[in-house]
Amino acid sequence: MKEFIVEENGDLHLVCEEIIKVKKHPLFLLHGDLGAGKTTFSKSVIASLGSSDNVTSPTFSIINEYTASDKKFYHIDLYRLNNIQEALDIGIEDYLYSGHYCFIEWPDLIKPILPNEHHNVEIHILDNNKRKITFE
Repeated sequence: MKEFIVEENGDLHLVCEEIIKVKKHPLFLLHGDLGAGKTTFSKSVIASLGSSDNVTSPTFSIINEYTASDKKFYHIDLYRLNNIQEALDIGIEDYLYSGHYCFIEWPDLIKPILPNEHHNVEIHILDNNKRKITFE
């Protein structure tokens, strides 16, 4: 497990580069309160992996797709879903098992169908600008 303290968003790319170095699986489960920085984290990792796409919150679209040369990235936000059946109805398993990068906010809803191999990322607000990011 690795732990990082991020003083401000501008420093986040350094954390993302460290995480990319140790990444073993393309599935990232993002945990944290509202406003903790899950979307900001996803945006930074996707940019660090070479995408120049404008990464935005998938709160209303549920799933956003981005690309970089031969890579695909899925940014998924399950906050608005009520149960696992709704996730299955949108084809969540296709994304989970695609082999492409997946960044999933509010993943607890789909715990029973998650692949065994994934990374947990916890983001905690320390104050208005500081965040503690734990990566395993």
